[in-house]
Amino acid sequence: MNDILLCIAKIIKEQFNQDISVECSRPDPKFGDLATNVALQLAKPLGKKPRDIAETIAGKLRENENIADVAVAGPGFINIRLSDTAVLQSLYDKPHTHRAGQVAVIETNCPNPFKAMHIGHALNSTLADTMANLLAVSGAAVHRVSYHGDVGTHVGKSMWAILREIDRDPVKLDEIPPEKRNEFMSRMYVEGSKAAKESPAARAEIDELAKQSFILDDPIYKQVYETCKQWSYDEIDANVARLGNVPIERRYAESETEELGKALIIEKTPEVFKKSDGAYIFEGSKYGSFDNIFIGSHGNGLYGAHDMGLIQLKHQNFPNLDLSVTVNGEEQAAYFRGVIAASELAIPELKGKLFNYATGLVKLSTGKMSSRTGEVVTIEWLFNEFAKAIAAHGGDASEEIVAGALRYQFLKVKIGSDVVFDINEAVSLTGNTGSYLQYAHARARRILEKSAQTPVFPQVMYDEDRTLIRKLSEYRETVEQAAQGLEPHHICAYLFELAQEFNRYYEHHQVIGSDKEAHRIAIVALYADILKAGLAILGISAPNEM
Repeated sequence: MNDILLCIAKIIKEQFNQDISVECSRPDPKFGDLATNVALQLAKPLGKKPRDIAETIAGKLRENENIADVAVAGPGFINIRLSDTAVLQSLYDKPHTHRAGQVAVIETNCPNPFKAMHIGHALNSTLADTMANLLAVSGAAVHRVSYHGDVGTHVGKSMWAILREIDRDPVKLDEIPPEKRNEFMSRMYVEGSKAAKESPAARAEIDELAKQSFILDDPIYKQVYETCKQWSYDEIDANVARLGNVPIERRYAESETEELGKALIIEKTPEVFKKSDGAYIFEGSKYGSFDNIFIGSHGNGLYGAHDMGLIQLKHQNFPNLDLSVTVNGEEQAAYFRGVIAASELAIPELKGKLFNYATGLVKLSTGKMSSRTGEVVTIEWLFNEFAKAIAAHGGDASEEIVAGALRYQFLKVKIGSDVVFDINEAVSLTGNTGSYLQYAHARARRILEKSAQTPVFPQVMYDEDRTLIRKLSEYRETVEQAAQGLEPHHICAYLFELAQEFNRYYEHHQVIGSDKEAHRIAIVALYADILKAGLAILGISAPNEM
């Protein structure tokens, strides 16, 4: 497609002396392989009828050896049919590595310790990990990191319950078996949250224990805190591994960012921040956010200070970074706009390099989940329920199949939209699901196993092949589109459409035992390879058997 876009742009420059960005879409195959409305865009600046402009462009396009036919439709739409040779040749194209030489840092798994990792965390982690894959495919050197809130009120709630449960005796933690630790930590947070809500006395104790998380000068508190924090990190790492995430290379924590952030904020006052009644404030309302206190009048750094400290640490650890990405819920979008604006003003060399992507809500039949009340859908529960549903459908409920079904439900939705799904539908082998695509790949591999032919790259294209081969040829541009905006849902939509197109082809055209077996096996092999490559970008395995 890129060659055709360049060709159209060149024609417009030569014929009309206009520099314009040309875009093409994929029309219904009966209209051609590519379509553009560029003539309509040129009509006003040129003062000409769009159809006349389109006819001029079409006439020149017909001279291109890679184009079989060009038709002008309606007021000036241009429909292009590529030559068979050009379509086949496009199968060899690889996604463009437009980020080659760039350094990207992305936070891929950032749940807070001392709390249960829930379905919302799974969404953010899965999406961020897949975005990292897209960055890598586009040529960037990608560094996966994590950031965890290991201080503050939520720690105080958990520690209040933990210390009471063990009677302040750290040895009693040894009595909790590894497989029960996550359950224990989840229960402690729920109990602490309930106490903070119902008892003013407990709330006061929790506030003091929250302060202790910053200083750790109580030996017993420190020992219990460090042990339970490590339990949380172990559980987080295990959960994201189950989801299929690539391991992180660096873990950051709030406890190491506050002082660094505070120092920068004080240094950049009054240039970036203003001081009022002892507090340091960023006027985020000027930058699409809201006015926010970064350092309180008590001198403690608040969330903004912590995040600015983190940004500095990442900048120090990766001084040549070109892109720093975070993924958070929509409710934090305005906050992060303010943090990014403040950071770019305070550290000018980071301008245009900091990005936050906001996700929607994740909903099951029970509705929205909240970690503040303890009413959450945990990763463990999700895996168990998905496994039950897959087994009920007669499928293989292995970890890779469960993870594939779960990841796909998160990734097929455009970023920012709510994720609403029914677990039984999410594991269906007939709908737009990860299970369906994994099964499609396994089925293609079985076809290949049954053939005595050695798969080679398709050398010719018959009339009955064209629609499928055209769809296969769209893989490159789909990956490029997804990588450009870090939007995995484009790949999900493409793979589902591809699998459907292959099923139509296979239903009407015999492969094994046909007089075109060698040719059709080549198409099946290419189809299986593209499915596997696309699923790999999504972080989903492509099993050979299901």
